Amino acid sequence: MNKTVSFDYKPALEFVEQREIDRMGEIVSHSKEELLTREGLGKDFLGWIDLPVDYDKEELERIKEAAKTIRDDSEVFVVIGIGGSYLGARAAIEFLTPSFNNQLTKEQRGGAPEVYFAGKDISGSYLNDLIRIIGDRDFSVNVISKSGTTTEPAIAFRIFKKMLEKKYGPEGAAKRIYATTDKARGALRSMADEEGYTTFVIPDDVGGRFSVLTPVGLLPIAVAGGDVDALLEGAAAQRKISLDKDFDENPSLQYAALRNLFLREGKVMEVLVDYEPSLHNLAEWWKQLYGESEGKDGRGLFPASYDLSTDLHSLGQFIQDGTRIMFETVLNVENPPSDVTIDEEPVDIDGINYLSGKTFDFVNKNAMHGTRLAHTDGQVPNLIVNIPQQDAFSLGSLFYFFEFAVGVSGYTLGINPFDQPGVEAYKRNMFGLLGKPGYEDLTEDLKKRLQ
Repeated sequence: MNKTVSFDYKPALEFVEQREIDRMGEIVSHSKEELLTREGLGKDFLGWIDLPVDYDKEELERIKEAAKTIRDDSEVFVVIGIGGSYLGARAAIEFLTPSFNNQLTKEQRGGAPEVYFAGKDISGSYLNDLIRIIGDRDFSVNVISKSGTTTEPAIAFRIFKKMLEKKYGPEGAAKRIYATTDKARGALRSMADEEGYTTFVIPDDVGGRFSVLTPVGLLPIAVAGGDVDALLEGAAAQRKISLDKDFDENPSLQYAALRNLFLREGKVMEVLVDYEPSLHNLAEWWKQLYGESEGKDGRGLFPASYDLSTDLHSLGQFIQDGTRIMFETVLNVENPPSDVTIDEEPVDIDGINYLSGKTFDFVNKNAMHGTRLAHTDGQVPNLIVNIPQQDAFSLGSLFYFFEFAVGVSGYTLGINPFDQPGVEAYKRNMFGLLGKPGYEDLTEDLKKRLQ
């Protein structure tokens, strides 16, 4: 039977009292009701709330058909997007597939092409390396952008569009370009309609960082072999809990409450901790979701992450004994997809024979428990999110758990968790320095400031 994620705040009870949690529970429950009335701040971007049960069924079938075509005709699949246009898909693919998936044969990948990401930065070196990886092999592209004018993906798409047209001709290239964009307007929509690309729609009422369960995430996940039906089922199961359950049985509300309690007590940083390398980009997705949602009006927790036990050998000293500004939220995969047993050696030179017969997961879990005890002793509170297993259902549940919690948490902070006005500042300066038409008035001032 599939299980949803669970939340455990017992390790934090030596830092906050249950009565404080119960009081904050009343506050976040009010924030939940405000969210569900759909009359609060950012009310035009709440489509994600019902997305797991109210998605376009016909479009989902089109996604599956497109994924099958791409899997059949492509050895490489390039996803072009930035921020929410790629982070969810990348997190999901790395969560659901083997660690070195692109290095396996296509047969070992179950017929999936190699999946790479572009348009997430402005590095010519990275782009050249990716072009060399593709070589003369057959490939397809999924360009993801509501407007089609976001600088990073737009310039990357120019390069890959030209490569496709050179290799397959304009008509052949058009059959290998899949555009996920606005339903009616924008540069990419116009280009897609003119060129005849297969298109998928980003809903108007779903912001980028909440878009992993739209075609933005579902097409790349399906191409990589992910079970998108199970992903949506897991999200739907978590949605029911988030919407129907009271505070005592509602993990998202409990998580929102503890976060706000720690912030009020002077903890200004939340660190998301994983003990499986395949969760690294899940943390990257989480950082955007929480940083972009809550970091405004001079408020919010700073979202950071690290990979353990690796980073205990680099950041461990600071975490244990540095400035007491943080708390940790630990991602615990209860049942990893595979494991290794440690053998016994005839001569115990390395002193590890006491672990013979034990699995790596056993050692990893005890490293996790030992670290939690050490950090709580060092006055770093810990929260735990338990993930039943690394499958699509659990991942859908996890995505929704974090999304609902950040909506509630943002309202509890008194901010609009569904806009991102600060993101535009760097773009204005970049456009001014690049001499983009319409930004010339900024150019000279910016150049003087850089001298």
